[in-house]
Amino acid sequence: MSMTLELLMRAAISIVVIVALVRINGLRSFSKMAGFDFALTVATGSILAFIMTSTSTPVWIGPLALVFLFSLRHALAHLRERFDWGDALDNPPVFLMYDGETLEVNLQQTRVTRAELIGKLREANALDLSKVRAVILETTGDVSVLHGDAVDDLLLEDVSWGDVPARN
Repeated sequence: MSMTLELLMRAAISIVVIVALVRINGLRSFSKMAGFDFALTVATGSILAFIMTSTSTPVWIGPLALVFLFSLRHALAHLRERFDWGDALDNPPVFLMYDGETLEVNLQQTRVTRAELIGKLREANALDLSKVRAVILETTGDVSVLHGDAVDDLLLEDVSWGDVPARN
């Protein structure tokens, strides 16, 4: 079999396997809802690249590795939900700002620069820092900006104060 034909066959098989696994596993398959989701998404991409470029490996090894990764993601999500393993698998979200005040200690602790924080405030259309209720570095690495006149306490539940003394 020519190398080009083998490459096309490997790509086609891999895509079919990934689509089938996503259909079985659900929409969370490529989410970034937790740190392990991101890590497994990157691993999936790496396996896909390996499958398509490693002609010395049997074609069935790649799909088997993909099935293993998707099974691992499913098992971790199930265990996380059933046994409340969120703390073991994820870093907690952390306040970077609260009530218009920048929490410099948490910026340093999370290695977020002041310039990055300001950029995220601009992206969120925060026009008045005194109306910024909270800026939170989420477990996924995303930054949430909550601004307006008030914020519901439920949205701040389980957010860590880092090294800053907690406020009420």
